[in-house]
Amino acid sequence: MARRYVIVPRTLLTAVLAVAGALLFRILHIPVPWLLGPMSAVFVASLLLRGEAVRPSWSPALRNTGMIIVGYAIGLSFTREALIQIGYQLPTMIVLAALLMALCALIALLCSRLAGVDLPTALIGCVPGGLSQVVVLAEEMRGVNVTAVTIFQVVRVLLIVLLVPLLAVSPLLGGSPGAGGPLPVETTAPLGTGFLLFVLAGALAIWLGQLIKLPTPYMVAPILSTALLIQLGLQAPEPPAAFLQAAQLLIGVYVGLLLKPSQAERKLRLLSVAVLGSLLLIAGSLGMAELVGRMHAIDHMTGFLAMAPGGMDQMSLIAHEVGADLPVVSAYQLFRLMFVYFIVPPLLKLLLQRLYRSRMSRPQP
Repeated sequence: MARRYVIVPRTLLTAVLAVAGALLFRILHIPVPWLLGPMSAVFVASLLLRGEAVRPSWSPALRNTGMIIVGYAIGLSFTREALIQIGYQLPTMIVLAALLMALCALIALLCSRLAGVDLPTALIGCVPGGLSQVVVLAEEMRGVNVTAVTIFQVVRVLLIVLLVPLLAVSPLLGGSPGAGGPLPVETTAPLGTGFLLFVLAGALAIWLGQLIKLPTPYMVAPILSTALLIQLGLQAPEPPAAFLQAAQLLIGVYVGLLLKPSQAERKLRLLSVAVLGSLLLIAGSLGMAELVGRMHAIDHMTGFLAMAPGGMDQMSLIAHEVGADLPVVSAYQLFRLMFVYFIVPPLLKLLLQRLYRSRMSRPQP
């Protein structure tokens, strides 16, 4: 009980730091300030504030709240025309998801040799999925170094969240901060019109998603329920801009607290290799963005955000902020998410079982 009383002031302090970071980034005109500002502020605070009473703290429930808002906003973009376009690009999504996994395998092989970790650990560490889900997968695998996997995943998430917005608004891709504008007019209505129906549908979808173990149910389920109601002809209430900013803050704080300073201090070599692997992954995503752009006449910025191996929530927020084609970005990211969670784990388990069998069958020296 005493610990609970300590956590509440820490959460309030963390929220104040997050808002301060967001306002500072906004004053400095840094892209996606409500995501990157809180993330940076709480990470710096976690380095400086070590006492139990002042150390930053954030509940997963707050992150989940942000993901629900983002999921709803993404669902608004799935108009009938957008779904037709997605269906047309489905074969490309399958091919590019497979290419991305092949690239991750090559990077894992390089990281394994440079960092001195075993190949199974490097393979799971380089999988571009959700951090929490990949760590859970690592815990289920016999002989995998969970700490190394966590460091690889956290570094990838942080580098992508930091570098992708800067690349998106750079002359290389030509994005513009704040170019996203309002949500599609034909699918939205004033806040309050039918709001309860969308809330109930979202709550039911989240419950069902958890029941069937849907990946990232707090975001994917609202996307699906909102998109379904829109296809049925209902007008979705338009969320105020403050809601989306709050969602970015709630998610940004959670991401900023993922990298523990103590891990960074003890694992310098592993961190260096993880940074190299993440940079190679981002470079590969740029190459695949060029490929998808040539195949479907998609602009460079949309193609890059669609192929970037980051979190779906973060890439979709950035896409809206810089004026990319949000349905295309969300569709590619959603497909990769499903591919990683439903196809990759059985393949990894099969591969690792064969690796362990071959090791056991070798004669002992």
